[in-house]
Amino acid sequence: MSLESIAVTWLLFAAGIVLIVKGGDLFVDAAGWIAQVSGIPKFIVGATIVSVATTMPEIIVSVIAALEGKVDMAVGNAVGSVTVNTAVILSLSMIFMDLPAPRREYLPKGLLFLGAAVLLYLAGRPGELAVWGVIALAGIFVAYLLENLGQARSGMAQSERVSCTGKELAYQIALFLLGAAGVVAGSRLLVDNGSILAEHFGVPERVIALTLVSVGTSLPELVTAVSALIKREAGLSAGNVIGANILDLTLVLPAASAAYGGALPVTAESLRLDFPFCILVSAVAILPVLVTEKFHRWQGITLIVLYVVYLYLTLF
Repeated sequence: MSLESIAVTWLLFAAGIVLIVKGGDLFVDAAGWIAQVSGIPKFIVGATIVSVATTMPEIIVSVIAALEGKVDMAVGNAVGSVTVNTAVILSLSMIFMDLPAPRREYLPKGLLFLGAAVLLYLAGRPGELAVWGVIALAGIFVAYLLENLGQARSGMAQSERVSCTGKELAYQIALFLLGAAGVVAGSRLLVDNGSILAEHFGVPERVIALTLVSVGTSLPELVTAVSALIKREAGLSAGNVIGANILDLTLVLPAASAAYGGALPVTAESLRLDFPFCILVSAVAILPVLVTEKFHRWQGITLIVLYVVYLYLTLF
């Protein structure tokens, strides 16, 4: 690459960061307002509307990678994003914010999340993501949607709504869509140009997917979590991360498999390291919460340490 090409790539990379940061800010503001007006609990808004939109970069990247035959990137992006979301983004919320976790809200989603992570490992053991595994993951996605709809109806019946005019509603929806578009476009710029820079230095595709690409596509969740922390929207932050994780495993991978046109190959390194670490950080994040009904600071610190260990094993 020429110096001019490298400079342009860095500028586009920086533009992606700006779009993600600003889009995430608009996104959280609008999502919080939608929760107030609709009466839907903020945890449910975070686990549905926000998590679907912030997962779009993972879907786009994995599907495109699968279509181009880059299966290591398709699988690594989805699994790596779950590890980043849990061990970095959710851990920051645990460390810096008091996060209550009512069992009624977190138990179904926690079990679906852990179930999807374990199922992915079992389905991938033959060296490829078996068709039965893809179907089962898609089934968990459907169960997740149905569970959210049930909680949303219950929450709306028990919550007081904030009145608004049609003009206010249209404005907030426009902000929400604008924020989501900024997040998706920025992530695309970040990942595309970040991957070009990484490949220029000879970094393997699997490592790119598990580090640069997964971190890049997880930036929407990170920005949303930071914005939610600043605005003290604890439920929105935790709901977004858990919802995004479930979608990464149960929507992104089946979509990538469909785009690929068959069973996605799974590398021996993924079965030995990536999948087990995904299950480990998921268990550390979820299991204690289901007992104590609260996220703890020690969980966040433990998750950060585990992620550092994971990066060391991956890179060295």
